Amino acid sequence: MTASALFNTSVMGMSAQTTALTAVAENISNSNTVGYKEATTQFQTLLTSFRGGEDEGGGVSASNVIEVTKSGTAINTTSATDLAIQGDGFFVVSDASGNTYLTRAGSFLPDSQGRLVNTAGYYLMGYSSSAASAPTDPASLQAITIPYGKVIGAPSTRGSLTANLPSTASTIAAADLPSANASSSTYSKKTSLTAYDNLGNPLTLDVYFSKTSSNDWEMSVFDASTATNGGFPYSSGPITTQTLTFSSTDGAITGGSSASIAVPNGSTLTLDLSGVTQLGSTFSVSNPTIDGNAASQVSSVNIAKDGTLSYVLGNGQTVSAYKIPLGTVASPTNLQALTGNTFAVTRESGAAYLGNANSGSLGAIASDQLEGSTVDLATQLSNMIVAQRSFTANSQVFQVASEVMQVLNNLK
Repeated sequence: MTASALFNTSVMGMSAQTTALTAVAENISNSNTVGYKEATTQFQTLLTSFRGGEDEGGGVSASNVIEVTKSGTAINTTSATDLAIQGDGFFVVSDASGNTYLTRAGSFLPDSQGRLVNTAGYYLMGYSSSAASAPTDPASLQAITIPYGKVIGAPSTRGSLTANLPSTASTIAAADLPSANASSSTYSKKTSLTAYDNLGNPLTLDVYFSKTSSNDWEMSVFDASTATNGGFPYSSGPITTQTLTFSSTDGAITGGSSASIAVPNGSTLTLDLSGVTQLGSTFSVSNPTIDGNAASQVSSVNIAKDGTLSYVLGNGQTVSAYKIPLGTVASPTNLQALTGNTFAVTRESGAAYLGNANSGSLGAIASDQLEGSTVDLATQLSNMIVAQRSFTANSQVFQVASEVMQVLNNLK
């Protein structure tokens, strides 16, 4: 190695240690930053050339790498919109221009428009819980908005009913069935369901089950508010009437397993009846569920592990509003780190794709929690001492090279 090569080697050494000290400084300054990922320094040997098998001088280069896949410890909070991921996924966020990014920083709060935004100014993205299918492209998501204090009411559109109709019930003559809506109408069994119209008004639906043959029943649905003295005849006929057919082998429903009910002043309610059976037991109804909600103010939110965000209303009802998906890429370590603890996809990382929370390696979403910084201060202080001493050693090599060159210049 020539004397002049010493300058190059020592300068490269000092530059590499400066890079390491930069990473240490960034880590220490972000030791309390939510969702921050530690930066580590990777060193690489450089050889300038080889002549006759002898190294003519080399050195080192360094680059800082963000430990994207490393998870921080969970920090408990008291805000339902503080979110942490218990897995490998990322939240999908967007800036004011609509560009989407990935992040683990989940300290979200509503802005003046109710949009959930984190401390870096990025909006949390999701999709409507009523969507027929989950989107796969992050660009298809929308900013999640919570209308605190706003009165909302939603009509009923979907529901399910699980019940058992006794196989020993007596058969009712056609002229006396509830569908005739006569004062002489009778029935085998009855239950009631609560649905909601377009303005969030609750309506009671009277559901009559009448056995017409050994394996057939008639189901008739009436608006309870039109009943005469609490019974037949109703001032208006049945909203819907249909035949339910059951298997003589196992009592499972084989026909009429879904009913379409036109809710007065509301939408069409699709009622799933696949859980209705005809068995040799008493009449029983369990797990009737109808969506929609009465008009009431949004007072708070609830976020489940699977990313379902529900409005909690002042009347105690819970209304599903959004689904928060999680995103990832094929190679997370090749994501580009940006300001605000966000990451942008690159050609090396691969395109971002979405998945449901609480499934696979993406992980579950934990409400009332934040992911802390992955920085360990004791480790960073040790790294700082090592880098500082290495920098000093390289500077001494530079000083020696300077002295050698001075001696060579003074030779006669």
